[in-house]
Amino acid sequence: MTINALRTDRTPRISRRKAAAQRALALALALGLLAGPVAAQTVPLPKPSPKPRDGIQLTATTTPTRGPSSAATQAPPEPVIPDPRRNVPSPLFVTFDAAQKAQAAKVSSYLSSLSTLVGNFVQVGPDGSRTKGDFYIQKPGKVRFEYDEPSPIAIIADGSSVAVRDRKLATQDIYPLSQTPLRYLLSDRIDLLRDTNVVSVTADDLFISVVIEEKQVLVGTSRLMLMIGAKDNQLKQWTVTDPQGYDTTVAVYNLDATKRPDPGMFKIDFTNYATPPG
Repeated sequence: MTINALRTDRTPRISRRKAAAQRALALALALGLLAGPVAAQTVPLPKPSPKPRDGIQLTATTTPTRGPSSAATQAPPEPVIPDPRRNVPSPLFVTFDAAQKAQAAKVSSYLSSLSTLVGNFVQVGPDGSRTKGDFYIQKPGKVRFEYDEPSPIAIIADGSSVAVRDRKLATQDIYPLSQTPLRYLLSDRIDLLRDTNVVSVTADDLFISVVIEEKQVLVGTSRLMLMIGAKDNQLKQWTVTDPQGYDTTVAVYNLDATKRPDPGMFKIDFTNYATPPG
């Protein structure tokens, strides 16, 4: 067999590995903190890729846009990468003083106050790779993450399920929303100290950070760290830590809580590849 033949034979496998790596990176964002072992339902998508992302629109009361727009558009922030040595076993019982309870209540109040949120994100994977894109949230339970090219990935939650779509491979994987960390960000109302297992509350001049932990006997311990701006009281980033200790950090910016995304953006077609509205 010639060298060229060897290269030709390997190319599809290399391409498949690269596509699988892209899906894994996207899954780390949406599903990095699975509460338990969940089998994804892979649904073949017979149609080709959807319309370009330029077709994504908000409701008729807002200006159509590919992503968040503002007269004072921010540059992508530099994500704060947590120290990997922080992942030490948490004590069996955790107590918080009055200041920590007030900080957790502030984060809970902010998350509960949101009904919609549109913005951009920068994602840093466990290997240090970076991707960017736009996200759209409509509570309760609905979100859409659109990755910038060349990534073919989109993540859609419709209130009960999460679909990870690959436009290039024309496939989508379906997961229960209730078993992903997205449920904390997408809950209509939430009291972090009452509704989750908070193991850490810290604050400095820049951020209020809350760490939520989930333990599964067969899977291990997973964590979600939410970071809110100490001064502007806005969501800044979150980090998901899988049971193997690998972190994926997502920093958000250009946030707009006044725009109402088109409800069609959050629809999942379980038998076909639905073209985004617009």
